[in-house]
Amino acid sequence: MVYMGSIDLLANIKNDGYYNSLDVEGFSQMLKDPSFCYKFYWLEGIVKIISRNGTETTFGAIIDEMICSAWYSVCEFHIHLSGLDTFGRVQDGLERTILELVKLSVLPANASEIEIKNAIGKYENEIKKYKSQLTTNVPYFALSGFVSKPDNIEEWRPISKQSAGRMIAYLEEFNKTKAILPYTFGKSLGLQREIYFHPAWIEMIKDNTVAILGWIQHEKTKWLQNLNPEVPGLVYKLVPMDEKVRKLQHVRELWDGVMKLGEVIDIFTNNPIAVKAYDVDHFIPWSFVMNDELWNLAPMDSSLNSSKSNKLPKWDPFFEKFADNQFLLYTLIHEKPGIFDLYNKCSRDNLHSIWATQELYRRGNTRDEFYNILEKNMSPVYDSARRQGYELW
Repeated sequence: MVYMGSIDLLANIKNDGYYNSLDVEGFSQMLKDPSFCYKFYWLEGIVKIISRNGTETTFGAIIDEMICSAWYSVCEFHIHLSGLDTFGRVQDGLERTILELVKLSVLPANASEIEIKNAIGKYENEIKKYKSQLTTNVPYFALSGFVSKPDNIEEWRPISKQSAGRMIAYLEEFNKTKAILPYTFGKSLGLQREIYFHPAWIEMIKDNTVAILGWIQHEKTKWLQNLNPEVPGLVYKLVPMDEKVRKLQHVRELWDGVMKLGEVIDIFTNNPIAVKAYDVDHFIPWSFVMNDELWNLAPMDSSLNSSKSNKLPKWDPFFEKFADNQFLLYTLIHEKPGIFDLYNKCSRDNLHSIWATQELYRRGNTRDEFYNILEKNMSPVYDSARRQGYELW
């Protein structure tokens, strides 16, 4: 993905001829000063529709694209699109729409775009009020980068506080007399209102789709990271990732080595783990930490892993049992040269946390010291995941 700010976007528009007829600078300001995340997903939806040779669409169709784009971030990673209010309630209308559709459809976080759009169609009546709320301002305010320039801001400011009809009338006149806008509006009402894309903007967007989507993704990531400051690796949480990126082979070999020397007790069943019937599991879900650090991994009975999914184990009593297994591993690393060799093989993919390599796994820790170091560093991450909305298991 190509990341760039608005100035870089201008530099990366391929055809200088666009500057003769189109206000590309105004386009680069379409994501400026958002109040909610809607602008990012609205423009992204438009670009995707145009990239599929769309020349016109409707409010409802763009919102469907927005739902699909934000679905995975909201459902899998519990990302809040515009934060929470002082009472801990979701502020964002797009996020509320997705959460309502999840309740109705029971679709999984990794549902395909087709599955999501089918569910939208099936439950259109039930989610209509949520979708309609998204049309109040964003279709018009998304164009404010064109109409709120210094020589026009005093004229636009009072209009922007008026009805949708008044804003549409103003934008239509602006399009005719001052600058060509990327889209204009039809006469239908509500979610059926038409959006017509201007041919010159269609050409520009098609020629620069990769650059524009990269710019939107970059601006969206900055916005979401600011609103979710406790969430690690947010840049990886905007689209589904291939499960193959998880790098657990050396960790499994390490635990295999430990099990050859003696029993390892499953922290959830209290039974010995069978060597060929276990999964390497993240105590704090991978979907939150987005890494495969050794300090967060332990063997788990394969039959339970699917039910645990991306839920958080209850801290009490499971953390103490998890720490017991980690301390067993730690002891053998420093007592058995073969286990130490397997531990070293984890260094490339599973030992990046400085506190783990310099404090947790250093030689000489007592049991209490080891527990305290592990708890001191894992507890804040665990608490952040709870605040983000991860369920307990």
